[in-house]
Amino acid sequence: MIVHNVELVISAVRPDQYPEDGLPEFALAGRSNVGKSSFINKMIGRKSMARISSKPGKTQTLNFYKIEEKLFYVDVPGYGYAKVSKSEREAWGKMIERYITDREQLKAVIQIVDLRHPPSRDDINMYDFMKHYEIPCIIIATKADKIPKGKWDKHKKIVRETLDMDKNDPLIVFSSETGLGKDAAWAEIEKRM
Repeated sequence: MIVHNVELVISAVRPDQYPEDGLPEFALAGRSNVGKSSFINKMIGRKSMARISSKPGKTQTLNFYKIEEKLFYVDVPGYGYAKVSKSEREAWGKMIERYITDREQLKAVIQIVDLRHPPSRDDINMYDFMKHYEIPCIIIATKADKIPKGKWDKHKKIVRETLDMDKNDPLIVFSSETGLGKDAAWAEIEKRM
């Protein structure tokens, strides 16, 4: 998809604040510093639409980005960040859980993991959560430019095995630096619209 028009419509914390356009929505989930904002910016061809923070744990709301009047990316708070109070983490958890399990417009969760490292306990919990609720998911293994191409298959195998991935769930190798995987990611999203 060629993206010309993007707008941050709302940063929501409650269902009554969610957009009512009825457009398909794709939630972006991942650890706090895994590169969700970089993924969003690369996918929409912007440098700083989604703010990249040097401080992990910055996203504390559900940020609805309307793209080409056709769909929403919904950036959810990153998980697994230690410097946030336990009560704050629990509040985010409830907000995310309510959105993911109740939102009819949600077509898939795009879970972002770091290709360089085995998925964390939090990554596994997130994936298991989606499987439990039968939420379609697309796994994006980012930061591929940081490891040699010859090692990608080995790292993909580690991701698949660690998450115990369903063989029907796509796993896309991605780089926000080079744009690798962008077309494949858009193809998976458009299939579900």
